[in-house]
Amino acid sequence: MTFEGIETAAVPAPRGALSRRACLTSLAAGPAAWLGLPAAAHASSQLEEPLIDSVRSALSSAVADLAPPEPLFASTEARLLYLRWLGTMSERLRSRKPDWEVRRDFLQTVWYEAKRAGLDVSMVMGLIQVESAFRKFAVSSVGARGYMQVMPFWTRVIGDGDPAKLFHMQTNLRFGCVILRHYLDREQGDLYLALGRYNGSRGRAPYPNAVFAAQRNWFFQERTSAA
Repeated sequence: MTFEGIETAAVPAPRGALSRRACLTSLAAGPAAWLGLPAAAHASSQLEEPLIDSVRSALSSAVADLAPPEPLFASTEARLLYLRWLGTMSERLRSRKPDWEVRRDFLQTVWYEAKRAGLDVSMVMGLIQVESAFRKFAVSSVGARGYMQVMPFWTRVIGDGDPAKLFHMQTNLRFGCVILRHYLDREQGDLYLALGRYNGSRGRAPYPNAVFAAQRNWFFQERTSAA
């Protein structure tokens, strides 16, 4: 399947439009919030819920292939667009990840996993900012781990049962994106409710608001040439 110029494994597409509340809540805070991030990880706590066999099987398959993300582009322009995005995001992330190779690998993996799951890359970056402040080994007060603060029970439900692997960059980002995709499908495409479910606070505004506000730090506006 191809997502905006990248060829990836097949992942179910969104089933509905984003909630109108998503547009309203993005006004809650500006990029200045980026400068005051707390050191502690956000207390993410996805709730363990029964999964029917078909859903469990689909989620297990979605997280199983952890080969290094090597994007394949449908065109030269698609590749150039990605490289421009990478350069822009790299500058914004420099203070958090000073080493260029670490920064590049992280951004490439976020981009790949978000596209693979049919998620907006800027939204995933905003979620990571809120959840872990881009810290690979972050652990919340309820035991959620890594960049996307994945609860360890997920490795038992759809993985190989080893929660230590949630500190592996690609594993964590793969699980986080697949889980958020699952919640988005459950909520009929309503991102506001899906984010709340991801955080274990479905229906309450603070967490979705925080992610939508942080997302503004990671929007990529492609420059267009004059006609």
